[in-house]
Amino acid sequence: MSEFNKDDYLSDLPEEELEDQDVPEQETSSDDDQDAKSEELQESDKQDAEFENEEDALTPLGKAKKEAAEYLEALQRERAEFINFRSRSAKEQARFREHGIIDVLTALLPALDDIDRIREHGEMDDSFKAVAVKIDKAFEKFGVEKFGEKGEEFDPTKHDAILHKPDEEATTEVVDTVVEAGYRIGDRVIRAARVVVASPQK
Repeated sequence: MSEFNKDDYLSDLPEEELEDQDVPEQETSSDDDQDAKSEELQESDKQDAEFENEEDALTPLGKAKKEAAEYLEALQRERAEFINFRSRSAKEQARFREHGIIDVLTALLPALDDIDRIREHGEMDDSFKAVAVKIDKAFEKFGVEKFGEKGEEFDPTKHDAILHKPDEEATTEVVDTVVEAGYRIGDRVIRAARVVVASPQK
């Protein structure tokens, strides 16, 4: 029997059969993918090991410093949140306080107007004057400012003109008569002063 010669055998096969036998390339490609995944896993394990080694390499003092830094960072965050909370609370308290003062002032406006009318007509005795002064000071204590005086320049942002009357001597619009005084807290006008305005003649 003659020896089997692989090359002679393959040379006698048709080309189509040779193409069918050429398969190992896919297996090689699959092996390459598996090798790549294996390398990625090894690299990930290596990084985890390095991190653990760094943790283990810290001395007790180093670990204590690291923990102290973490606690300090957490404490600073808590402190910032507390400061923001306290600031918001203070603003809310100031707003509630102002609303309370406005409510009381609004309720007492008719009585305050009556006191001003009595004072203007000189019908106030000494005891009543003392009470009126105490009321004015009490409102001043809470930041309430009374405004509206005869002769001051007319300002539509704080004066409510109920009447304009021509005046030969007037060069600009000025307050001639204060019918009801105005009140404000800071820049906020609670009630505009109701006035009669003297206007220049045209």
